[in-house]
Amino acid sequence: MEDFIVEMRHITKRFPGIIANDDVSIGIRRGEVYALLGENGAGKSTLMSMLFGMYEPDAGEILIDGKKVVFHSSTDAAAMNIGMVHQHFKLVDNYTIAENIVLGIEPMKKILGILPSVDIKTANRRISELSKKYGLEVNPTDRIENVPVSVRQRVEILKMLYRNAEILIFDEPTAVLTPQEIDFLLEIIDGLRRDGKTIILITHKIEEIKRIADRCAILLRGKLVDVLDVKTTSVQEMANLMVGREVNFNPEKNPAHYGDTVLEVEHLTVKNEHHFDVVKDVSFRVRSGEIFAIAGVSGNGQTEIADAVTGLMKAASGSIRLSGQEITDLSIRARAEKGISYIPEDRQGTGVVMDFTLRDNLALRKYYVDPFCKNGILNFDRFEKYADELIDRYDIRSGQGPKTQVRAMSGGNQQKAIVGREIEEHAKLIIFVTPTRGLDIGAIERIHGQILAERDRGAAILLISLELDEIMELADTIGVIYNGQLLKTAPAETMTSHDVGRYMMGVKEA
Repeated sequence: MEDFIVEMRHITKRFPGIIANDDVSIGIRRGEVYALLGENGAGKSTLMSMLFGMYEPDAGEILIDGKKVVFHSSTDAAAMNIGMVHQHFKLVDNYTIAENIVLGIEPMKKILGILPSVDIKTANRRISELSKKYGLEVNPTDRIENVPVSVRQRVEILKMLYRNAEILIFDEPTAVLTPQEIDFLLEIIDGLRRDGKTIILITHKIEEIKRIADRCAILLRGKLVDVLDVKTTSVQEMANLMVGREVNFNPEKNPAHYGDTVLEVEHLTVKNEHHFDVVKDVSFRVRSGEIFAIAGVSGNGQTEIADAVTGLMKAASGSIRLSGQEITDLSIRARAEKGISYIPEDRQGTGVVMDFTLRDNLALRKYYVDPFCKNGILNFDRFEKYADELIDRYDIRSGQGPKTQVRAMSGGNQQKAIVGREIEEHAKLIIFVTPTRGLDIGAIERIHGQILAERDRGAAILLISLELDEIMELADTIGVIYNGQLLKTAPAETMTSHDVGRYMMGVKEA
């Protein structure tokens, strides 16, 4: 019998309207990187949430080092040296890095030998030493609200290591990271494995599994499909098993048929909240039937361009025209009604209302017009019917259908809801900002197909993506942004990924 550090036997977990895990059995060896691969909503996070004590299984048992355990809370799991980095971080924004890490197990000292007090100096020193040991260097005195996403993730990892975790669960750890940050994180995971830690990686990114994992369990709609040796299994085979069908990695792209100019941006400058120029004198145009893609490393002003076009940010100077009409000073709703759809980068902050139902979120663009509203009275039957149509058309998976609270849905299914809602407007201009971030390969294939279908319909597409492969695959025209400026704009067929990458790093033409 094999020696497993973790065994989960015949685990079943039900929620209203859905079986999240259906008789799943896995065994994880000490010191390996074990990946859980599956579509958004396949049951990966639920399975690991039971290992971390956040849920209790309805059936089945969990064994640690061969001994049966019952976890009633994450505190019970932590006592067995299990830690988890959640997809959405569990940090207190106005606390320092050190205060977040030691929260609940604060080192104490006595003032004057009598009064108990938190020994924050000792905590700062220990965290600094720990962060250097694992290549996770942070400044313990920085406040969480002032540090970027990649540093927050390091803090979550340090929380586990500070508590002496030996089994480390990473839930979609690269979903909010740039390509450069992903490379750094995978190096950290490899270092933790060399240090003897057991790593469980929840993901739907097959290329990352191929780089770092030893074995891979594939889940499909709550059921365990197979457990594979990563080195001897092809990307295509993993993708097919994960989605349950043959996956096409290269969507068919028809020749472009350009029409009139739909979006015209001239000499656009945008300032951030600190009054610094983040978009600097940018000009471009997008024609009907064209995918104009802006490539760049995160934080170079591309998101601010999209926000300025949609009205979420004010243009400091310059002009924005839609089908020849000046819209620079129009409201967000007025721009939307003139023919702009927007899939934003921040799906939870801007794309959906987390505490609304799926039904109400899908109706956000239509709720105030006939037949969704008559004489000021909302027609909820029409809301329901429309939601059912979009759930079916865009494969949006939710436990209770239209009645599901969006907060309870996976990030990938939240994204499908936003994409479906915005595409259904059949707008003149559709802006996609990192549309496939955090999505599984089946959903990516579907969304790429939808983007190409809208372009072939005659929509103008403004695509902003951090994924260079996505840009090269979809774009008709590429603009490369660096430090708020478009360094190069050219037809996609005239540029290689190497050319685009050089411009992304700020290398100008000789």
